[in-house]
Amino acid sequence: MTDDTHSETDERRATDGRERKTTDGGAVGGTGEGTDLSGLGVTGWLGAAVPLFLLGIVVAGFVLFPPFAGVQTGEPLPDLTVTHATLPHDEAIVLHVTNSGADPLTVSQVLVNDAYWDFRMTVGGEQTTTIAPMASGTIRIPYHWTPSWDLGTAVVLDSGATFHHTIVAPQPAPGLTGEILGLLAIVGLFVGIIPVALGMLWFPFMQRLSDRALHAVLVFAAGVLAFLAFDAGFEAFEVATEVPGAFEGTLLVVVGIVGAALLVQSVSAWSRGDEGSASPLTLAYLVALAIGLHNFAEGLAIGSAVALGRVSLGAFLVIGFMVHNVTEGPAVVAPVARDERPPLYHFAGLGLLAGAPIIVGGWIGGAAFSPTLGALFLAIGVGAILQVDWEIAGMVRRSGRLGSATNLLAFLAGLVVMYATDLLVTL
Repeated sequence: MTDDTHSETDERRATDGRERKTTDGGAVGGTGEGTDLSGLGVTGWLGAAVPLFLLGIVVAGFVLFPPFAGVQTGEPLPDLTVTHATLPHDEAIVLHVTNSGADPLTVSQVLVNDAYWDFRMTVGGEQTTTIAPMASGTIRIPYHWTPSWDLGTAVVLDSGATFHHTIVAPQPAPGLTGEILGLLAIVGLFVGIIPVALGMLWFPFMQRLSDRALHAVLVFAAGVLAFLAFDAGFEAFEVATEVPGAFEGTLLVVVGIVGAALLVQSVSAWSRGDEGSASPLTLAYLVALAIGLHNFAEGLAIGSAVALGRVSLGAFLVIGFMVHNVTEGPAVVAPVARDERPPLYHFAGLGLLAGAPIIVGGWIGGAAFSPTLGALFLAIGVGAILQVDWEIAGMVRRSGRLGSATNLLAFLAGLVVMYATDLLVTL
C-alpha cells in the first residue's frame, strides 16, 4: 500500500470522525443526510400521523363492533382499595376508597369490628353506593370509637366480595385548618430552612481546605445524599404497597426514580453546553434541587401525619429533624468552595431551594393525603439524588482520585452521620 493510499485513508477517517461529531445532535454514527424536525413540512408530518390515524380507525371499529360480543369469558375480579381513613372526631369514621378494577363496584354493607353499621358513601360530591373504575370516594360511618383501640373495618360489595382495613391506634384527625397551616410553616422553617442555612455557614471553613480535604468534604456530601436516597427509596416502595392497584405503585416508583434522574441529567447537560462538565455553581443548584425534592416528600409525610393525627410535634422531634438536616447545608455549598465566592443572593437561593419545599410539601400533605403522590415524590427525590451523586463523583474524579482511602472513609462517614441523626427522627 503506497503512502498516498495511507494519506487518503487517514483523511477519510478524519473526515468521517468530524461528521460523526457534528451530526444528530452530537450522537456518534449519524450520517448528516436527514432532515431536522423543523424542516419536515406538512407532508412529512402527515406521513408521521398516518399510523396513528389508522390505529384510531382500528380501535374505533373494535369498540363499535366488538368481536367478543356474546361470548362468555368471565368477569374481572373486583378490586376496591381503602387508601386510608380519617377520624374527624370520636363519633365518625371516614374511609377513603378507590375502585382499582375494570368494572363499576356497588357497596352494599360496611362492618366495624364485625358489626354492621349504617354508612353514607360519596363519590365526586354526589351521594351514591356505586363507584366507577379509577374513581375515588369516601364512606362515612357514624361510629363511636375509643382512642388507641384498634378498629377493624370491612367493605362488602353487592357481589359478596369483602375488603378489610384496620385502623391502628386511632386518634382524632384535626384536618387542615389555619392553625395547622401556620404550625406546618413554623415546623418547615425549623426543620428545613434553618438547618440548611446553618450548615451552609461552613462555607468559609471549606474555602480554606486543601484540594484533598475538599474532595473528602464533597464525597462526605455524596454519602449524605446517598443515605437520603436509600432512606427515601425504601420508604417509597413501602408506601407503594398502599397505592391503589390500578396505578401500579411499584412501577410508579421505578418510573419516578429513572425519570427524575434522566430529567436532572438533561438539565445538567443543557446547562453546560459544549463544556465537558457542569459548572460548580450549577452543580450546587442541582444538589439543592435534589435535597429540595427530598424535603418536599418529607414535608408530605409530616403534613399528612399532622392532619391525620398520627404525630405529636414535640420539641424532641423538631430538634431531631434539625440535627438530621443540618448536614445538608455543607452538601449544598461544597461544590463552589474552591471557586470565587458567589454573590450572596445565590446562597439565599440555594438555601430556599433546598429547605423551603418542606413547607409546601407539608401544606399539600395536610390538605390532600395521597399514597400515590407520596410514593411518586419520594421516588423523584431518589432519582434526583442519585444523578447528583454521579455529578459529584465526576467533579472529584476530574481533579483527583475518587477511590482514595480518605474519600472512601468520608463517604462512609456521611452514611454513618446520617444514620445516627436519623435515629432522632421517628414519625
